[in-house]
Amino acid sequence: MSDEIKRGLQSPLRRKLLMGMAALPAISMLPRPSFADVPATSVVNTTGLAVTGRKIKFIQEDGASDWPTFAEKAKKLLVNDKCAAVMGCWTSASRKAVLPVFEQYNGMLYYPTFYEGLEQSKNVIYTGQEATQQIIAGLDWVNKTKNAKSFYLLGSDYIWPRTSNKIARKHIEGHLAGCKVVGEEYFPLGHTQFNSVINKIKLTKPDVIYAIIVGGSNVAFYKQLKAAGIDLSKQTLLTISVTEDEIDGIGGENIAGAFACMKYFQSLDNANNKAFVPAFKKMWGEKTVIGDVTQAAYLGPWLWKLTAEKAGSFDIDKIAAASPGVEFKGAPEGYVRIHENHHLWSKTRVGKAKLDGQYELVYETADLVEPDPFPKGYQ
Repeated sequence: MSDEIKRGLQSPLRRKLLMGMAALPAISMLPRPSFADVPATSVVNTTGLAVTGRKIKFIQEDGASDWPTFAEKAKKLLVNDKCAAVMGCWTSASRKAVLPVFEQYNGMLYYPTFYEGLEQSKNVIYTGQEATQQIIAGLDWVNKTKNAKSFYLLGSDYIWPRTSNKIARKHIEGHLAGCKVVGEEYFPLGHTQFNSVINKIKLTKPDVIYAIIVGGSNVAFYKQLKAAGIDLSKQTLLTISVTEDEIDGIGGENIAGAFACMKYFQSLDNANNKAFVPAFKKMWGEKTVIGDVTQAAYLGPWLWKLTAEKAGSFDIDKIAAASPGVEFKGAPEGYVRIHENHHLWSKTRVGKAKLDGQYELVYETADLVEPDPFPKGYQ
C-alpha cells in the first residue's frame, strides 16, 4: 500500500446517501439506492481514489418521505458534515425540495431516478433518464410496433406523473399522426380503489393504457386490473414506473404481458451486467431484484470517482466543470457518458414483464440517446 493511500485512510472522505425509506410509496422507497451505493462504494474503496487514495466514509440519512425534512437533512450534510457528494432522493418532489439547498451551499447531488426532465443544475448529475429518453421514446415505440392510436393516461397525483403525462399528451396529440388521449386520471399516493377507472378503461377501449402509478398503489391497481378480466397479453399497457423492484411486490402473475420503458433491466445480456448481478445478489441475497433506479444509483459513486480523478480535486466547482464527457465503461446497463447538461447519454429499452417478475428485452436503441431535458415544444 502506498504512503499516499495510508495517509488517506486516516482521513476518510465523506459521501452521503439521502434517501426516504418510509411513508406511502413503500414498495418503491425501500432503500434500493443504498443497496446499490454500498457495493459501489465498497469497490471504489478497494480500488482507491487516484486523486488522494482517500477512503470514502459512507453515511446514511432518511428524508422520511417529508420534503422539508429532505431539505433539512441536505443542509446538514453540506454545512455540518461537509460531504463531498450526496447520492439519493427518489421522487421529483424530494429532488425539488433539496435543489435550492444544493445550489445555495454549492453541493453535488447524484440523482438516480428517471424523471420528467425540464430541469438542469450545475449542482446535480442526473443518472436516470429524462423525458425524451423514456416518455417520448416509449410512446414512439408503442405507436410504431403496436399501431397504437388511442391512449388512456394514468398517474399518481404529484409532480412527476402529472408533468410526465403533460409531456406524453403533447407528444401523442402533436407528434403522433392520428393519435389521441381518451382519458387522463390521477390518484393520491397510497390509493387502492381502482375499479371505477378500470370500468372507464373497459368502456373507452384504448389501444394503450399508459400507467405512471407509483409505490404500493401498483399492487392494488394490477391485481384489480387482472380481476376485472383485462388480459395484458391482449390489452397493451406501457408503464414507466414499474421496475423489477415494484414487481417484487405486485407479483409477476398480476403484470405479465405489460411493457415498461427503462434503460436497464436485470436480465440484460452483457458482460458488465453478468458480473454485476451475481455480485449484487451475493451481498444482498439471492432473492434481491435489481431495477432501473437501483442500477442508476450504482452509477453515482463511480461517476463521482471518475470525475474527481479527472478534475484532480474534490472541489464542487471543479467537479461540475469536469463532469461533461466523463465515461463509465463498466456500467451494468452498458457504456454511459455525462452530457454537458449533466444528464447521461444512455440507451432506451423496452421490456415485457414475465411471470417470474423479470423483463424480457424486446427493444433497444442501436445507439446512445442524447439527453435533452428541455425538448422544444414540450414545456
